[in-house]
Amino acid sequence: MTEPFETELAPPDLAEIAEDMAAAAREFVTAVEAVATGESPDESISILLLELSGLLAAGAPLGAIVDVVPEERFEPDAGAEPDVDLLRDALRDLLGPADDYAEVFDPYSGPEVVAVRVSDDLAQICADLLHGLAHHVAGRTLEALWWWQFSYLSTWGQAASAALRALQSLVAHVRLEVPLDVEADVAAD
Repeated sequence: MTEPFETELAPPDLAEIAEDMAAAAREFVTAVEAVATGESPDESISILLLELSGLLAAGAPLGAIVDVVPEERFEPDAGAEPDVDLLRDALRDLLGPADDYAEVFDPYSGPEVVAVRVSDDLAQICADLLHGLAHHVAGRTLEALWWWQFSYLSTWGQAASAALRALQSLVAHVRLEVPLDVEADVAAD
C-alpha cells in the first residue's frame, strides 16, 4: 500500500522537535478556537495565558537550534491558506476593550510603540501554526519545521510574547484592582 503523502526524512533530533511542535500547534489552535466560541468567557484570559505560555515553551527550541534548511529551496504548496478572519472577529468580540494594547515593536530598533490587538496576534499565530501543520500532515517534516522556525522568528514568536505580556498585565490590573487607564488617571491628578 502506498502512502498518500510525500514523506521527508529528518534527523531524529529534528524529527522529535517537529513532533513536539506539531502537538503544541494542534493544542494551541484547538484551545484558541474553543475560547473564541465564548462558551466560558470567565475562563478565557486564564486559558489564553496558559496556552500562550505552553506554545512559547514549545517554540523556544526553534530559536535555539541552528537554521533548519529543507533539501528543496522552495516551499511546496501547503494548500489554501487558513482563513482566520472568523476566529479573529470572535476573539475581538469576546475580549472587548481588553483586546487593544500598546507594544514596543522591536526593542532593539528603537522605542516605537504601536497599537495592536490580542485578537490579531492570536489569529496570526494560528494561521502560522496551521500552515506548518499542513506541511507536517503531508509528511514534509523538515518543511514544517523550517516554516515553524521561520515564522517563530519573524511573526508568531513575537506575537505570542506580546500577547502573553498584554494578558499577564491585564490579569495584574484586575487582581490588583488597578484601572487599565492608569496613565490617564495620573495625568489628571
